[in-house]
Amino acid sequence: MAALARLQARLSGLREEYFRRNRSIDEDRKIEYKAAVKIQSWFRGCRVRAYLRYLTKMVIFIQKWWRGYRSRRYFRKMVETAYFIMKMNFYNEMAVRIQKRWRGYYVRKYIHNYYALKKYLEAISVNNEIVRNELQEYAEMKENEEKRKDLDKKEKEKKYQARKMHYLLSTEQIAGIYNSPFRKSPDPMELLLRKSKPLSHRWQQMESPVACELYDWPTCRRPPTFSTAQPLPPIGRQKPQGPFRDTAEVLRQRYKPLEPTLRVAASINSSLEKAREEMKREGWRNCIHDNEFLPFSSYHKNEKYDPSIHSSGKYGQETYGIKHFREVQPKKWVADKDFQTVLPSIVLFEKFGKTYSRTGQIV
Repeated sequence: MAALARLQARLSGLREEYFRRNRSIDEDRKIEYKAAVKIQSWFRGCRVRAYLRYLTKMVIFIQKWWRGYRSRRYFRKMVETAYFIMKMNFYNEMAVRIQKRWRGYYVRKYIHNYYALKKYLEAISVNNEIVRNELQEYAEMKENEEKRKDLDKKEKEKKYQARKMHYLLSTEQIAGIYNSPFRKSPDPMELLLRKSKPLSHRWQQMESPVACELYDWPTCRRPPTFSTAQPLPPIGRQKPQGPFRDTAEVLRQRYKPLEPTLRVAASINSSLEKAREEMKREGWRNCIHDNEFLPFSSYHKNEKYDPSIHSSGKYGQETYGIKHFREVQPKKWVADKDFQTVLPSIVLFEKFGKTYSRTGQIV
């Protein structure tokens, strides 16, 4: 009983001590938990950093290896390309030298004839000298002709001035200005005034346009001419209502020239068949072709080609424009064959007769 009494007396203290111990244990547990979390985070961070460092080293190593491999491969390819280009350049240069030597030898032996060319150039120089002399003579002749024309023109002008100034001629009582008493002989103009006749006054007759129109219109000898310019409308006058035509058009229709029939136009002595033949020839001569030409289309594909009289005649066709583009005169040749050059021919002339167009496309 005594022990039970002592325990009851210590019951309140036991509760406080139990609470205090539990609180301290909770505080220690929180501190240990935080320490454990800190240790785990530090360990995990060290492990992750070590792994990342390892991965970084591996990535750097792989990049260095790949870049080296790629650079070595690219450098090897560049070296091979440069070697190939140098080799092709060398081969091309050697081929050009061989071609140059062969072409020079071939031209000098078979194509280029030095003596024929020299003779040809001498003939050209002689021909040039002849042409130059003829041109010089022609220029001198034209110059002399121009001088003669100028002298004739001046002489006519002088005679005209003398006829115009005939009133300055000397008389028996008064000496003219060209016949001075202080000179031994009269002036040449004075002698010209004595030979020439004075100009006569001409009256110019002015034709009245109204009289001309009144004289020509009734006879219908000349079609009337009307001004195409629109006249200004009168002030304060309105246009009359109704289907009225222009005055000029009405007058042109009224006074138009006569269009005689075949019986009237034909002569009395000539036959009707002759007049009809004449009209047929005139119609054939004045006919106009209105069919439009379409070059790049199949509109004229099925039509038959009508050759010209020049190409389909019995005398044949000239070869100019088909086989050659200049006149060939073998009689004037200095050598046996035509002069040839090493220069390439014109590409356009080589394609003559070999290319065709179909709807605008070159085949």
